[in-house]
Amino acid sequence: MESYELEALEAVTTRPAYPYRTLTVERITPVLGAEVSGVDLSQEIPAEQLEEIRAAFRDHHVLVFRDQTITAEHHRRFAAAFGELRPVNPPPPEGDPYILEIRTTSAAANVAGNGWHADGTADAEPSLGSMLYITETPEPGCGGDTLFANMHLAYDMLSPAMRTHLDPLTAIHDGAQALAGYALPADYVIPKSEHPLVARHPETDRKLLYVNKAYTSRIPQLSPDESRALLDVLFDIIARRPVLHCRVRWTPGTLVFWDNRCVQHHATYDYYPYARYGQRIAINGGPVKG
Repeated sequence: MESYELEALEAVTTRPAYPYRTLTVERITPVLGAEVSGVDLSQEIPAEQLEEIRAAFRDHHVLVFRDQTITAEHHRRFAAAFGELRPVNPPPPEGDPYILEIRTTSAAANVAGNGWHADGTADAEPSLGSMLYITETPEPGCGGDTLFANMHLAYDMLSPAMRTHLDPLTAIHDGAQALAGYALPADYVIPKSEHPLVARHPETDRKLLYVNKAYTSRIPQLSPDESRALLDVLFDIIARRPVLHCRVRWTPGTLVFWDNRCVQHHATYDYYPYARYGQRIAINGGPVKG
């Protein structure tokens, strides 16, 4: 690795551990993700424990809570502790307007999210994060893992010259690109927004790479050919650098909470012909800060 890449990794892997008192937090990898134990999401969470969960979320960006038995009400309550719940858009024809059912049947040819992306970045104010609660998984050993990638580190490991080049640019995020092939309500307005290509996390002010293959269509400051070439380079870095990633292996009763502002994810579809089912609640965010 280059010296600037090693410096970026060193900064992440040597950060001091938070002094947890009510939780056990174990890293999944040195750079991303943690398994959290010592909390029952079906109960009201005490203020001290909730603050420790917030600290873990800031540090690790992807939190995994195992062996949880929760109802939709418990799920909504836990999500609401981090912000206003985000309605499903387009809304489901029936059921809870805040719960998106993530269902893969045994005959599915493909699944939503089977590629690197962050959720809803074509919106003017993308979500803060999502909580996915999985209750049905493929048979043991039959796949279904979700991969996550650290966008702070993706930026920090770029060369200084590349970071300087990217810092002032913006990118167009187009919902039509991500929703191609989906049947949508006639009155659904497909979102399209322009965001900083290098964003800053609203809580930590850390820089991060803010492009993803599902939604990002072009860089308006560049020619079409230049834009395509640069975006392909950035998408390739995200997909092909395992050092940026962590892998979550689902078991029934697992809830994962990820920071949609600084993490991308890839719902790997490698479990045909088995089924999977879960429910996701998203939390409102705000404008993307440059």
